Amino acid sequence: MITASLVKELREKTGAGMLDCKKALEATNGSIDDAIDWLREKGISKAAKKADRIAAEGLASILVEGNDAVILEMNSETDFVAKNAEFQELVSETLKTILKSDAKNLEDALNLPYKDGTINDFIVSKTAKIGEKLSLRRFAKVTKKDNESFGQYIHMGGKIAVLIVTEGTNSDVAKDIAMHAAAMRPTYVKIEDVPEDVLEREKTVLKEQAMNEGKPAEIADKMVQGRLNKFYKEICLEEQPFVKDSDINVKTYAKNNDGKIIAMYRYEVGEGMEKREENFAEEVAKQMK
Repeated sequence: MITASLVKELREKTGAGMLDCKKALEATNGSIDDAIDWLREKGISKAAKKADRIAAEGLASILVEGNDAVILEMNSETDFVAKNAEFQELVSETLKTILKSDAKNLEDALNLPYKDGTINDFIVSKTAKIGEKLSLRRFAKVTKKDNESFGQYIHMGGKIAVLIVTEGTNSDVAKDIAMHAAAMRPTYVKIEDVPEDVLEREKTVLKEQAMNEGKPAEIADKMVQGRLNKFYKEICLEEQPFVKDSDINVKTYAKNNDGKIIAMYRYEVGEGMEKREENFAEEVAKQMK
């Protein structure tokens, strides 16, 4: 009998899909070693060899249907593959599948049924076909209310994707705010969203700076508050001077259009990930082999 734990073990060792692992075990009477060879012979375990590669390129994309939206980042190893039709199909189909689901996290999303297998199986099969490590890094599924609007903006062909939810205003205003967020890289929507530990660390740094300038403690404390306002303008969407009218901040822009910002999802491909140091000529040469 082929047990679920046996299938799981083979999957972890080869990176092949659940269905392929089950077939391999059935074909080899449950022998893990023989099943690995079976998968290799079929070319299915090819994807496993790429597991330790760095995939920090790719696409960030958005799909909106009615009151539901999904934003995701799918990674590849090179920018060439991100422009590949096969890869773009993977992104598109994954977006559609997640949108119709109630997936809450990556594990849920990867295990969503797709054709004869799962989304993970689909990614593994595309990895084997394209010849690069591919991975779904993150996603968010968002549902808005009827009095809310989505604003979406894709920058540089999918290097940055921003999804904004506003209340009381229209999608054009929400899109303006999404474009602003793409350009100005805010981390949080409003001041209240900044975590306490981030705030305390910044206060400590700013106070040290003031003290090092020879200011007495009481003066330094006052200077910290002034400099914190500058810090908020750098990291909080609402506090940033609006790119289309620097005389007002983004919060005022929304308010002037009878609205307010509810949420922001900003994905920049590869942010926070280690990237390969490789020159363009080498990349071209690899693609031509």
